[in-house]
Amino acid sequence: MSRPLRIAMLAHSTNPRGGVVHAMHLSEALVARGLSAVLHAPDASGRGFFRALRCESVALAVAAAPRDTYAMVEQRIDDYLRWFRRPERRGFDIYHAHDGISGNALATLRKQGLIAGFCRTVHHVDDFADARLARLQARSIVEADALMVVSEEWRRRLKAEFGLDAALGGNGVDGARFSPRPNASDAALAQLLGLGDGPVLLSVGGVEPRKNTIGILQAFGEIARVLPTARLVIAGGASLLDHSRYGEAFRDALASLGAPSARVIVTGPVDDADMPALYRRASVLAFASIKEGFGLCVLEALACGTPVVVSRIPPFVDYLGPDDAAWCDPGDPRSIAEATLKALRDPNGARGPAVAARFSWAGVAERHLPTYARLTESVHA
Repeated sequence: MSRPLRIAMLAHSTNPRGGVVHAMHLSEALVARGLSAVLHAPDASGRGFFRALRCESVALAVAAAPRDTYAMVEQRIDDYLRWFRRPERRGFDIYHAHDGISGNALATLRKQGLIAGFCRTVHHVDDFADARLARLQARSIVEADALMVVSEEWRRRLKAEFGLDAALGGNGVDGARFSPRPNASDAALAQLLGLGDGPVLLSVGGVEPRKNTIGILQAFGEIARVLPTARLVIAGGASLLDHSRYGEAFRDALASLGAPSARVIVTGPVDDADMPALYRRASVLAFASIKEGFGLCVLEALACGTPVVVSRIPPFVDYLGPDDAAWCDPGDPRSIAEATLKALRDPNGARGPAVAARFSWAGVAERHLPTYARLTESVHA
């Protein structure tokens, strides 16, 4: 091809979620290699993406989504269809979806003959109680012309559950941004959040069942009995899914915690520019997830020299060595507490930057090129 490959990258929103972060960094890394990548996402807020981008981007102006999850998904699929049905908004060589919403939109566009095919990255597969959502999620996977995953765990599961092969793209971390080197914002952020002397336990991902926030909160109750000055910071949570019922259970668990509940800080989404400072101020990242696609914040914390506690489950056991983290049983709050106390007593943070350095966005971009080449040959043959 005499001109750079043009790639339409599609994410579910402009929010700071793992799949969106991955799509952003992948787009930027592809542009750095001389390709043309344009990141798209629906944007109901009108504020655009949560940080400035080093690639072209389109934040689609869309209406606020309804609270019902299925209605929201259908509306966002329709938002994408309206956008790409305009001929001047197509003309890409590759269409690459990073979620079920954009994957369904691309599957429909292909069925209508408006695009030749598409690639889908599966970050993880949700367990939807609503059969309609489960069908849409499956459609976005099985109708894709090429599949990518971020971890070996999901390559295995796609083969086992769908009978489909996927290429491993992996994840990366920006070592220039996420590093142990402090700056002036570190102390200011700690003061703003009222973190005190600590130690500070950090949980990233908001209050969600998949993040096991209640389990981490219960573990904090155990830790607070040993370390009465400890604080728990729960950051993030900009999700499209409705976690209100779990949020109610979390508030009940928080109320039953007693005195230590005053040292639990729920921040909501944190400005992207403040995340490196938050990792550095944390004494440990508690990431005892029930299910993950990869867990990007683990790499970010390690790159900042912060020790991590992770669940002894895939995908973590696939990309972290035995001594790279403190390991826990996510179903047992006492195990989470013991692993956290171990990390505080014998921190592995000093080795963190070296572990994180194994993962680069340039490498992620490189691993996508064979899939893009095969897809280009097959859909344009």
